[in-house]
Amino acid sequence: MFPPAPARCLTHEGSSMSDTSVVFVGVGAIGLPMAARLVAAGIPTTGVDPFPAAAERAAVAGVPVVTSLSAAPRADVVVVMVATPDQLATLVDEVVDAGGQTWIVMSTVGPDAVREQGARLVGRGATVLDVPVTGGVARARTGELTLFAAGADVDAVRHVLEPLGTIRVVGTALGEGQAIKVVNQHLCSVHIVAAAEALALAAKLGLDPAAVLPLVESGAAGSWMLSDRGPRMLQGTDVEVTSTIGIFVKDSGLVADAARNADASTPLLDLARDRYLAAADAGLAARDDSRVIETY
Repeated sequence: MFPPAPARCLTHEGSSMSDTSVVFVGVGAIGLPMAARLVAAGIPTTGVDPFPAAAERAAVAGVPVVTSLSAAPRADVVVVMVATPDQLATLVDEVVDAGGQTWIVMSTVGPDAVREQGARLVGRGATVLDVPVTGGVARARTGELTLFAAGADVDAVRHVLEPLGTIRVVGTALGEGQAIKVVNQHLCSVHIVAAAEALALAAKLGLDPAAVLPLVESGAAGSWMLSDRGPRMLQGTDVEVTSTIGIFVKDSGLVADAARNADASTPLLDLARDRYLAAADAGLAARDDSRVIETY
């Protein structure tokens, strides 16, 4: 299902990658291909996900899954790919002793959440890194994500991160990776809605959006989101889900909260957020985020 990771037999300290065990919390649409990359790289990895459907998909991908953190074997590294700040807090509630573990928070949860929950984990003996990712499901499958890495010792887990994509060290303090991801998600939120609005405009002008899309994406109007989401926008409501409307309700909300806390003006983001909220209100929260086009 997933392309094999490039062979990397030794860590930066010269030990076998198989010496490092990983528990990967959250094997959903993007978490599963990431966990599968680690397995393919020879890193013993156990997934954690309470949903039976996720466990079934993981089994096909060769990733063993348990339903809770307490049921997972104790690991050297815990990778977190939950969906929301509340889910991160609930996960940390389960942790009694994290002594000697490195926790890598790769979820998009915002600077405040990663600092608060990171402090709790450090208090229980863990080393914590803030490493949110961008690139979507397609790049998760190929190991081409971009990782915004912040923390005191990224090099200690570089061998775990490298199979997932390109590491961009952005700072040493928790929250610095999430702050970069906030900026990233501002652009993603706006670009998806802009693509939907433009393709809806094409239809209103009497054009065939399927014919317009390859013409405009190849020029100055092109964007990664237009090329990635545009084709799915031209399909129906039941198109494959790679990222939900609900995720962008959450992410655009994190951006809005961060902007307010920084006294930053984000009128475009606010308009885009209104579209995601309208889509969610229309019953599309669990649908692919490309379905925001249905609000036009």
